[in-house]
Amino acid sequence: MSGSAQLQAELERLTQRSAPGIAAVVVKDGEATEEASAGLADIDSGATTTLDTVHLWFSMTKIVTATAVMQLAERGELDLDDPVQQFVPEFPQPRSGWPEVRIRHLLSHSGGLANPIPVRWVHLAGSEARDPHDFALELLDRNRKLRYPAGSKAAYSNLGYIVLGEVIAAAGGQRYEDYVRAEILEPLSMTHTGFGYEHLGDDVATGYQRRLSPMTPLFRVMLPKGIIGRRVGRYLSFNRFCVDGPPYGGLIGSAHEAARFMAAHINGGEVDGVRLLTPESALEMQAVQASGSKLQVGFGWFRRGKDKSQDASHLEHLGGGGGFWNMMRIYPERRMGVLAMGNATSYDHDGIARAALQ
Repeated sequence: MSGSAQLQAELERLTQRSAPGIAAVVVKDGEATEEASAGLADIDSGATTTLDTVHLWFSMTKIVTATAVMQLAERGELDLDDPVQQFVPEFPQPRSGWPEVRIRHLLSHSGGLANPIPVRWVHLAGSEARDPHDFALELLDRNRKLRYPAGSKAAYSNLGYIVLGEVIAAAGGQRYEDYVRAEILEPLSMTHTGFGYEHLGDDVATGYQRRLSPMTPLFRVMLPKGIIGRRVGRYLSFNRFCVDGPPYGGLIGSAHEAARFMAAHINGGEVDGVRLLTPESALEMQAVQASGSKLQVGFGWFRRGKDKSQDASHLEHLGGGGGFWNMMRIYPERRMGVLAMGNATSYDHDGIARAALQ
């Protein structure tokens, strides 16, 4: 069986068992070498999942946020060793004797910030969103104390990346979303990726959660009113929604376009003649900067496990929440990457990576 056939077979297996639809792309040396999709983007209409079907990125957005910070550092608009308070005065003051929290610490999840549960950080598409700046300051006000000295360990924090969005806005002189559109999405011709559903077309995935799951009652209780949709066979559907706090998880787009962004990181910061980063910045993002009990973290990219030698062949960023699960995984030594996007809260993304490697 060819590599493409194995990948297709794995997607078909998963869409029969654990996700309505999944799209996947394998990139080698900056070019897509395999593409596959299976299943349904929407069960009611019978619309099939394609490489152009739009999914919520959730935390996979953090790689875009980290890329934006590195761009601003290259341009001299900020330095990774600048104190965060230089750009966000409301940032918590470290305890006496603790070092200042610097931008590089937020990039590597080692700034000491708490990680409040983000379950209610969503709103129905078409309804008024919370102002990102006000939302960031509200969260900082609720989480005023740092948990540990900056740089002493890595502990995942969505809040840290929300603060990085404020840093990007201050250093870049425009809203985070506007900077990302102008400096990352538009140069890569990612015309069907954005922070809302406007202008993304009609090929949009509906999110689903398996009804017979311990998580399902929690979603019903914790999500804002109107997000949970109706039962559809063995799934519970989600009404179309957007994420509050764009820098930590707000992007919405297709596997085809997300793979183009991933290809730039595999190919030294450049793809199709468009350079997002210098090769040095791309490499710096992939180098382990901080270690914790569960993660080895670069700037955005991470690998799971405490031991640096464990599964050191790849780095990744996953992105998941109600109704969607995504994987952006790169193998730097192979100059290869695997991207998967699906419309279920969970499925075996590692199986997709194994099929791609074979």
